[in-house]
Amino acid sequence: MTPDDGAPAADSQRLFATPAGVKLGAVAAIPAGGARNYVVQMRAGRFHGFVVREGDEVFGFIDRCPHMSLPLAQVLDDYLAPAGDLIACSWHGALFEKSTGLCVGGPCVGQRLTPWPVTVMDGLIVTT
Repeated sequence: MTPDDGAPAADSQRLFATPAGVKLGAVAAIPAGGARNYVVQMRAGRFHGFVVREGDEVFGFIDRCPHMSLPLAQVLDDYLAPAGDLIACSWHGALFEKSTGLCVGGPCVGQRLTPWPVTVMDGLIVTT
């Protein structure tokens, strides 16, 4: 639904940042070495991101490939290459380091995923 002026409704706006302190859920919800999608609904719109877990560490990124600005996964939570060692864009095959988001293969080599600052506090993933 849009307002009468033709602008998109606030809740349909795609946001590219979240405030600090948003509790996303238990780190245990992400398998070791895995990734998970998170959509955060805020008053101004929705934020789409994902978190990769490596042991006790988590790395968050905005769910948008630098190559074509599309979400990386065509299937929910399917962010990793088959070997599980890299993040993969399912649209055009770009490959990214899990901890840094640096593109190491595909059409956007040298570019990076946009970081989404997250940490683990008391077993929960929290935005920072």
